Amino acid sequence: MNFTFKLLQQFCDFVQKYCKEIGSILLILYCLWPTRFASHYECITPDNIFDSLLQKTTKNVSMSQLDNCDYSDVIKDNTYMYKKTYQNDIFDSSEITLGGEYHPERCKPLFSTAIIVPYRQREKQLQAFLIYMHNYLRKQNINYRIFVIEQFDAKPFNRAKLFNIGSVYATRYDYPCFILHDVDLMPMRLGHLYACSKQPRHMCSALDKFRFHLPYRGLFGGAVAIERYDYVRVNGMSNMYQGWGGEDDDFYERLQASKIDICRFEPGYSEYTMLKHAQETPNEDRLIFLRNGHLRFHTDGLNSLVFQEKEFKLHNLFTHVLVET
Repeated sequence: MNFTFKLLQQFCDFVQKYCKEIGSILLILYCLWPTRFASHYECITPDNIFDSLLQKTTKNVSMSQLDNCDYSDVIKDNTYMYKKTYQNDIFDSSEITLGGEYHPERCKPLFSTAIIVPYRQREKQLQAFLIYMHNYLRKQNINYRIFVIEQFDAKPFNRAKLFNIGSVYATRYDYPCFILHDVDLMPMRLGHLYACSKQPRHMCSALDKFRFHLPYRGLFGGAVAIERYDYVRVNGMSNMYQGWGGEDDDFYERLQASKIDICRFEPGYSEYTMLKHAQETPNEDRLIFLRNGHLRFHTDGLNSLVFQEKEFKLHNLFTHVLVET
């Protein structure tokens, strides 16, 4: 009897050991399996990029008497930009006005964009982001301002709520286009204009983290361009997602519920690199929130936004909003 029990125990240990190993192998195979990505998806071709964009600017830009800027060469050349020369120092920083705003002096820009960056305790990444993005964006001949929305309290990081707060301040400056942008993402191709398209646009569909493939068609995070009108129309993003995960999928569902389709530029224009960083603490309730999110679309968002401004300051390279959530 004892001999049979020992054999049974050894068999169970064997199965348990090799099930773990097989599970690990299957996980690795899944990660490397090429067809797990959404390799084919509708995208805007280079010839149609300019016509897909919304030509909207702030009032002070629209009153300019200069000739319109030309964007054909920027889009056509689609220059590779992620080089050390653009990462180390800011060129001609005197062109950037207080608050991190820029508009070309030689021509009238057709696009005004607020770049909204949620932030907490990533000083090196923020510095790298500001240097590179100012070098990158000024070559696109657009009017832009960078808003850094910093969470001051010790609560779990609430990325979506910080985007909502940023949209409030960007609206005060009359920006018609919002780009919701993580601080650890860098665009690599200049032809991807930082302007809003006629549909909300997922900008970083070719991310190096995913071997420049789109993991799934419903992915709508990292860097997103959306017209202010559409952002208000869907009541912004949910304020409930504290910690990592879920808020982007909730936002996508909001757009779908309002029958707003998203778009993407083709992969050759949507290449991004992600800076290394520690993973945020996951939101344990994110799946529950996602399942019942449709019940809160009209009550949880911009119309329920509550926060406390601790400091508002115009720095040389960005507009800084320090808040308690």
